[in-house]
Amino acid sequence: MIDFIGDIHGHADELEALLKKLGYSIKNGNYHHSDRTVMFIGDYIDRGPKIVETLQIVRRMVDAGDAIALMGNHEYNAICFHMKNKKGVPLRLHLPKNIHQHKKTIEQFHSMSKGKTQFKEYIDWFKTLPLFYEGINFRAVHACWDINNITFLKKRLKHGKLNDNFFWGSVQKGSKLFVAIDETLKGKEIPVPLGHLFEDPEQNTREEMRIKWWADPITTSYRELSFPRVDTLPDKLVDKSVFKSPNYYTDKVPVFFGHYWLKGKIKDYGSNICCLDYSVAKDGVLAAYRFDGEAKVDIEKFVVV
Repeated sequence: MIDFIGDIHGHADELEALLKKLGYSIKNGNYHHSDRTVMFIGDYIDRGPKIVETLQIVRRMVDAGDAIALMGNHEYNAICFHMKNKKGVPLRLHLPKNIHQHKKTIEQFHSMSKGKTQFKEYIDWFKTLPLFYEGINFRAVHACWDINNITFLKKRLKHGKLNDNFFWGSVQKGSKLFVAIDETLKGKEIPVPLGHLFEDPEQNTREEMRIKWWADPITTSYRELSFPRVDTLPDKLVDKSVFKSPNYYTDKVPVFFGHYWLKGKIKDYGSNICCLDYSVAKDGVLAAYRFDGEAKVDIEKFVVV
């Protein structure tokens, strides 16, 4: 019996409220449930007011065996931001956009006594987080379960662990490893049709659109395939040549993920599709799903604060 929890982004107060609502209470310094465990879907840092406190809650639960924490793209970005290649160049360049995204995390740690040392310890901890999790009757990943990428990553991981060579290789644009990491932690994207640029929730002009990687591309329009939906995209069928691997077929076990900044009411995206990111960092809610082994996702089993 697992409670999947979506992107937290430094909102420790909401996390504690959600855990209490789910029936967890403090035991030996961390949140514990006698019958259930938590699986965090990633993105614990950046944006929010209590990033350090969020990490403390999550890590204590993991260390006590009360939770499993997956890696999100923000944890991966943080590793690469602070990690250098053999020439001393950061793996994630310190461009204004990258600095802005990571600024609150750096500031909150650096304002603490011994915060820089603690932050380095958390960066090392991020490197231990799994990229995905596969149970008997469920799967979990931060952004996208693509069977080709997952199979490739399983072969690349040394004893299931990430090492420096893995990160150095993962930033080589165009490489198979770069694509596998990028899509697993950030989702699949395809070019938008000519003349249909749009702004994302962060007001960046986008030439590519994130897609429903579980949808059937042969019968789906650009507008319907976009995720979250972009109503300004055309209602014409997508060129199926852009898809290089199969979608997440409807006969697969439920897959739980976050990442996509959904808004509004909890929505049903399919019997085996469960997105848990409802934009707590943008005036939304922090969402959880109470999983008891069912074969089909039931939106009545969402819990939000």
